[in-house]
Amino acid sequence: MKTEQHELYEYARKRIAQKKRVYFHFVLLFLASLFLFVSTKVFHFNEDASWHIWLITAWLFLFILHFIKVFITDRFMNKNWEREQIDRLVALQEKKIEELKNHLNEEPPTK
Repeated sequence: MKTEQHELYEYARKRIAQKKRVYFHFVLLFLASLFLFVSTKVFHFNEDASWHIWLITAWLFLFILHFIKVFITDRFMNKNWEREQIDRLVALQEKKIEELKNHLNEEPPTK
């Protein structure tokens, strides 16, 4: 397998694993929320406290962060994005070095 094909395969495998974890996280959140709701409302377990609402809200917030990371951030900031940023920064550094060399060559020597 060529190096480029291997990189594409590894990237695809990594993305599938990330998405699989997000789906698992969603199912776990849904089932745990359902269990907390049923245990509180149907079986009257610790009904006077609203701790289950806070727990579900905090967990939902963490799930939303996980979802954003996988489907928004990692989708755009992948290997290609990283390579483009590195190439851009290297080009800027080379341009700055070239400007400094030209600047040094133009200055007359001081005594």
